[in-house]
Amino acid sequence: MTYHKPTDLASALDIVASGTSKIIAGGTDIYPALRQGEQPESYLDVKCIAGFAGISLDQNSLRIGAATTWADVIKTNLPPAFDALKQAAQTVGSVQIQNAATIAGNICNASPAADGVPPLMALNAQVELCSAERGCRVLPLSDFIKGSRQTALASDELITAVVIPPIADEARSAFEKLGSRKYLVISISMVAAVITCDASGLITDARISVGSCSPVAMRLPQLEKDVIGKRAEEVKVAADHLSRLSPITDVRGSRAYRLDVVATQCERAIRRACA
Repeated sequence: MTYHKPTDLASALDIVASGTSKIIAGGTDIYPALRQGEQPESYLDVKCIAGFAGISLDQNSLRIGAATTWADVIKTNLPPAFDALKQAAQTVGSVQIQNAATIAGNICNASPAADGVPPLMALNAQVELCSAERGCRVLPLSDFIKGSRQTALASDELITAVVIPPIADEARSAFEKLGSRKYLVISISMVAAVITCDASGLITDARISVGSCSPVAMRLPQLEKDVIGKRAEEVKVAADHLSRLSPITDVRGSRAYRLDVVATQCERAIRRACA
């Protein structure tokens, strides 16, 4: 087995183009998924690539490098609109996992229960993808994740960054997660809300995303529309607002339970964000 650890993007993309390497960053998803006695032909470790980690903010966007860990997200001073992302980061496994696991790894794993996806989706996150042959392209996160464990990442591409477009200074956010315990748990349901209110407390903009209740985390456009002009305490989530969701029944909870819980989580996240 060969272990590649390039320090520049061009070299990494050449290795990816060869099509023989398993891409690895924190390894918190890759290693547990391996079957006993099986190893890929080679690994490509992206954590030492220059510029691949770190968070930078300018007037146009916030850029999160692909190898940025969830601990980095938690520690970085970010505007209040990113509170939901920080709160989600604190639920990713344990502190040890947060120190190793990366934001791009969470996205590429494409689990329906990926904690980072709902807040990123509520922030209108975009995924930057690069190829040695075709250069770079940018996809909305909602287009990048195609289904459970399925993404739009081409075989010769690397995620290089997650980009958050400009967001109002007044925007606030909150994240709600339900699990059987506080740490090291797969979510039963989760909600991220990014809310903007005017000076009188009326909601002027809303972005609400739900995870663990469909193969891919989903925004709730009807609910987002219906809360405009209301105060947080006036918001009531109806069945029609959740019609896009398709939760399953499994050992963690039934379909009906998830739908009941997520309605309450939506209302709670909106109120917390407005508060």
